[in-house]
Amino acid sequence: MNADQPPERTPDGHHVVIRGRKWRVTDPSIPEETAARLRRHLMSARRSVRSATTADDEQAERAARSRVNRAKTALGERGAPRWEQSGDERRRRWEAGLESLDAENGD
Repeated sequence: MNADQPPERTPDGHHVVIRGRKWRVTDPSIPEETAARLRRHLMSARRSVRSATTADDEQAERAARSRVNRAKTALGERGAPRWEQSGDERRRRWEAGLESLDAENGD
């Protein structure tokens, strides 16, 4: 794969394959504005993990990794597979995740 091509997808469309490893894709039913907000939370949390790791702050690292997990779960990349959930369950998943992350961030 090069930077100009999208990653390979599995035949069912549930995963991308990057360097031979399968990764679950973001739930395509999440409205784009909501998905963008969740991705911003995810990137912020990943930066926090790096900062906490560099500072050797285990408590901050645990908190940041928890935020990463909540963002990835809300995006449908972790937790119950979206293809096994109803539309309402999927919507509740991303709405609850975004509400939790916004509240923690003071938004």
